[in-house]
Amino acid sequence: MIKNWFKNIGPGTLVAAAFIGPGTVTVCTLAGAQFGLSLLWAMVLSIIATIVLQEMAARLGIITQKGLSEIIRIEISNPVIRKIIMALILAAIFIGNAAYEAGNISGGVLGLEAILGNSRWNIGGFSFNYLSLFIGIIAFILLFIGNYKWLEKVLISLVVIMSLSFIITAIITKPNFIGIIKGSLLPSFPEGSLLTIIGLIGTTVVPYNLFLHASLVKEKWSKEDLPKAKNDTFISIMLGGIVSMAIIVASSAIQSSNINSANDLAEALVPLYGNYAKYFLALGLFAAGITSAITAPLAAAYVVEGCLNWQGGMRSRRFKAVWMVVLIVGIIFSSIGFKPIEIIKFAQIANGLLLPVIAVILLWIMNKTSVLGNFKNTTFQNVLALLILFVTIFLGLKSILKVFELI
Repeated sequence: MIKNWFKNIGPGTLVAAAFIGPGTVTVCTLAGAQFGLSLLWAMVLSIIATIVLQEMAARLGIITQKGLSEIIRIEISNPVIRKIIMALILAAIFIGNAAYEAGNISGGVLGLEAILGNSRWNIGGFSFNYLSLFIGIIAFILLFIGNYKWLEKVLISLVVIMSLSFIITAIITKPNFIGIIKGSLLPSFPEGSLLTIIGLIGTTVVPYNLFLHASLVKEKWSKEDLPKAKNDTFISIMLGGIVSMAIIVASSAIQSSNINSANDLAEALVPLYGNYAKYFLALGLFAAGITSAITAPLAAAYVVEGCLNWQGGMRSRRFKAVWMVVLIVGIIFSSIGFKPIEIIKFAQIANGLLLPVIAVILLWIMNKTSVLGNFKNTTFQNVLALLILFVTIFLGLKSILKVFELI
């Protein structure tokens, strides 16, 4: 039974690997350290929204055997609107993922540094982090192999390591289970928590994962496998949600204004719970960083391929060139410690605009009989999707206002 379960998991796990990156770990750490267990409900809401949207993306990919960006390009007939949407998608996903890739690699480095210590080399007046290059090389090798099944196995293994690491860390802190249930089911808005709530939802409901999921499912499954894909999506994203909640629970054990990152949390756990807590957390952070460092360039390549109508898949030279650019930019920015603030701000604005736009387009496509036939959305799925759409519009506006420091 367990063997069959492992055989039927795949793309959903990669999506979970993608959204539990260093950014998610950091936001969850801050949520727990600053507000205890009171914001767990926001993560529950995020997981429900993610399951609904990712299930639609997976169903679309399996039935049409096309990626989401390819379907959008085909279905939007107005050339002006099509070009605007394609430009927004390319800007948000390609440029955005290139900007965020440095953070993904740096997150993996932080995990290793918590165990190995400082990893910067100072040569003359130049400072260089050799662990960034190490993680980048691992990601490069796995992506260059260009074999989906091999990549899937590696990422599933890393997700299992990450999941166990964070869940064990949470258990070590001996959490209040009544408090966990209460925080998960009863929405509350402690003073100063609004931006953290937006952050928790925004790092989980990720636009590029919709493109990644629709493209990956067609590498593994056909129409007959739709029930397997739904189970994979549900189980994988639920697991991702549990991992994110475990990080909040672990960090709630150290409610302190001095906790600003997962590394701070790792150090703070040592006096109370011993070195084991630090090592488990560090291992989880490393796995989170390296999985996101692989999936972000992969998603960017799939999006560019679909937008520009390229053929050839993962092994084509153009596909490889795209993920190489994203990965190399990330390695350079991470290794020299450069923080491309303006690029990241642009990416945040583009993603803030993209999420509600893509949610609207996805919902429109999912109701087209010409595209999905009998597999189009049910009324219940549409109601859920509309509710999520309102949330994504709210998030999009808030994230843009946050970038411009208007809130």
